[in-house]
Order: sequence, then C-alpha cells, then structure tokens
Amino acid sequence: MIKRIATIVLMGALSLVLTLTITGVRIIPHQDFRLAQLELSNAFINQTIEYRLSSPMLVTKVYYKDKLVGIMEDTSGIQALLENTYNLIYAQDFPEAQLLLNEDIMLVEDLIQFKVSNIDQDIVSFIEANELYSIEVIRIDFSSGYTIFVNRLEDFEVAREQYLLNFINKESYDRIVRKEEAPPLQGYGYRDINLIVSETIKVSKGRAQADEILKNVNEIVYFFSYGFNSEIKTYEVRPYDTVEAVAYFNGLTAQQVLSINADKIKSINQILEPGMKLNVTYFNSPIKVVVIKERLVEEIVYPQRTLYLPDPTIREGMSRVANKEKTGTKDVLYLETYVNGVLMGGQEIKSSVTKEPVREVIMYGTRVIPGIGSGTFRMPVDNYRISCGWMCYTNHQAIDLVDRYMRYGYIYAADRGVVQSRGYDPIRSGYWIRINHNNGYTTFYAHLDAMAYFPPGVAVEKGERIGRIGMTGRTTGPHVHFAITYNGSAINPCSRLKC
Repeated sequence: MIKRIATIVLMGALSLVLTLTITGVRIIPHQDFRLAQLELSNAFINQTIEYRLSSPMLVTKVYYKDKLVGIMEDTSGIQALLENTYNLIYAQDFPEAQLLLNEDIMLVEDLIQFKVSNIDQDIVSFIEANELYSIEVIRIDFSSGYTIFVNRLEDFEVAREQYLLNFINKESYDRIVRKEEAPPLQGYGYRDINLIVSETIKVSKGRAQADEILKNVNEIVYFFSYGFNSEIKTYEVRPYDTVEAVAYFNGLTAQQVLSINADKIKSINQILEPGMKLNVTYFNSPIKVVVIKERLVEEIVYPQRTLYLPDPTIREGMSRVANKEKTGTKDVLYLETYVNGVLMGGQEIKSSVTKEPVREVIMYGTRVIPGIGSGTFRMPVDNYRISCGWMCYTNHQAIDLVDRYMRYGYIYAADRGVVQSRGYDPIRSGYWIRINHNNGYTTFYAHLDAMAYFPPGVAVEKGERIGRIGMTGRTTGPHVHFAITYNGSAINPCSRLKC
C-alpha cells in the first residue's frame, strides 16, 4: 500500500522526521499532535485523543463546508444511512437515481498515530439530522443564469415542447424543428415563420435535495411559465363573464388566458361556467420565446378628405352631396414579433389595393365647412385591435381600441361634426371628448392622455386628430373607449364600422 518512504536528515540541532506518503492517506508525525488536538477542539462534534498508537491507524475524516465534523473508524454506518433513506423516502420518486452525500460533505482517508474516542454513530446522526445527502440527477444550466434539477431528461424535453406550444401550434412547431419553409398563406390570417428560444442550456449530472428537483412534466412546465415564483393569482368566474372579459380585468390577452388554462378552456369563445377558477398569473418565464409571424389582413382604405366645392345655385349655409363617400379595401401583409405571447411590434411588408375608395364631394353655398356628419364612420385609431368588445363585460356599451404599433398613437374624429363637450373624469373616463354630428349621431372618446385638442363649438372633419391615446381614468392599459349613440340610444360601434 505504501508507495514511497522518504527519509530526510537535517544536520545540526534538527531532529529526524519520518514522513510516509500513501495514496489517499497521510501519517501525522508526533510534532503534529498539537495541530490535531487543535482541529478536534474546533470540530462540530466533541472528540478526544485517548492514547498514542504503536503503529499508524487508517481512519476517515469527515468535513462539512471545510470544517471537521469528526474522525470515523468505520464509515459503513454512512452507507447504511444512505441506503435506508433512499429506500424509505426516495426510491419511489427517483427509481433510477442514487442517494449520495451532499457536495458540502468531504471524506478524507488519513493515517494517524493516536487513538480517538469513537463517535461514528454521532457523525451518522449529524449527517441524518442535517439531511446532508442528495440525489444525483440531471442538472440543467440556462445561459440566463437559472439552474434546475430534473429526474429525467425526457421529461424536460416533453415539458419544453409543451410550454412552447403555448405560443405556436404543433404543426408549425414540427415544421420549424424540421427546418422546413412555411407554406404560403391561402387567405387572411397568420402563418408562423420562425421560433427562437434565446437561452441556451448545458446538461450535466448534479446533486440536489428532493425538494429542489422538478419531478415530472407538470412541474417543469410550471418552471418554464413562472420561474421559481410560487404566487399564483386565480380568478373566480362570475355570471356573464367571457374569456375576453377575464383577460381584460387581469391585464392579460385572451390568448394568454387560453394558454395558461388549456386544461379548462379550449376556445376563446367558450362559455364560462360561474364559479370556475382560472389561472390569471402573468407569464414570468426564465426563458424568452420569440415567435415571428406573418399576418395577412384586409384593411379599409379611406378616401381623401371630403372635397368641398362652391355652388352659387345653393343658398349660403345649405349643401348637397354630389358624390357619396365609399371606402375601399387593401390587402396588407405584416411581419409581427411576439415575445412570450405578447405582441412586441410589427412592420408592413407589402400591401395592394383591392378596391379603390371613392372621395366624397359636397357642393356648398359658402366656403365654410358644415359640421354635419356623413353618417358613415371610420375607425378612430390606426392599426386597430379591439381589446374589449361590445358588452365584453356588464354595461360596456362601447368598444375599446388599441393601436397595435403605437400604444399612445393619435385619435381621429370618426365623422364630421361639432365638438359638443370635453372634460376630465378621474373615476371612470379620464380625459374625454364628445362630438355631435348633427344628424342624430354622437360619438364619445375616453381615456385620452390629456385634454382633447378642441373646445366645444369647434367643427372637426372626419379623420382629423382630436387627441392621443392614453390611460387616464379607470383602465388597465392605454386604449380609447369609443361609443356611438343615435337619437340618444347607444348602438354597437361595430354595426357602423367594419370591425
């Protein structure tokens, strides 16, 4: 067993010292007794030197975080503890794993020339009481700084795919994995162009406590969704709630509510049962999932502003429509970027007019623009998306509109008219403006970022800027609350617009 014996003779007053170097062990010379006693006095467990041995004795020193726990004569008790603990607690959840000592525990074999008191069982009890053992499982390190432990690598792969399918359909996911090009759009809608997961991972073996290990697919999916956050926000469905309303009141999109409640909700249009409890926790994923989509949509092409021409045959203050306005249409292709399911931006790739608009021509007796509406309306925002539709919650007699690409973009008059009133309501509407179109219609715009541009009595043209989108009053995000009344009764704006 002994590999090398080196004898060093020091001349003069120096004494003879014998040092033995042995694989994995060392002999402590006589003059090191004092150092050994000092180390024992600082150990976790009290242990004493009983007497000097005539020949070296092989022992095992147990260290915890580089501090001596104690000296063992026989380590079989540790192995027995690990085997019994594994069989009693861990075998069912980790049938393919091995229970080992914690990485903070170090066993060092040593040759000593003195007998110490036997505290083998005390050391075993110390390891058991402090649970200084861990399971060897799969360790996964993310480039974002997160580290997780999983029982099976197969579970991780399944969970990763399941999480990614929150943001892309299975057909597109499989195609992108195979690196195939997306088929062309056959009509209006979306096609998934690419899926990018920004973070990289490193897979290795690692040791962890049982409560640190993600044991199944569901636990790993939860990690992908919320990291190590354990605070889940739930919402109890009330009568007449819709998926859109639940999303609106909790600062989510309808698609996000659908994704994180896929076990309960199969469609955005699904009727919700009162009392149903839904997860409304915002995604806080440790990974960033980027999905690139193309969106082909038909958009309205508004004609040029109404052309007013003088007509000497018409009395001053009177007018007639010589050419009635007609909107056109165009097909627009956008490239949109979503990060963890949230639209972050888009750009127009190309567009083509499918129906030319017709400009309205009005003959008038004076050069003053009359404040009389045409009876047809335009969307009050550009690049519109309806965030909360007609009656998406009780008494919501309007539609809420956002600008997809400019959160605080301009608001436009939906038709010609005269500003009837404007103001500020801190409880509900924030900054608002009402326009009377003098043909039975009025329009109302709320949650502006500041006081509307024009005071009462000012005539405005269709499509003229009257303010900017804001989030004043009661709102969960920037949008414009848009309402139409006809002869004093509220009507669904989508009945007059192409929503």
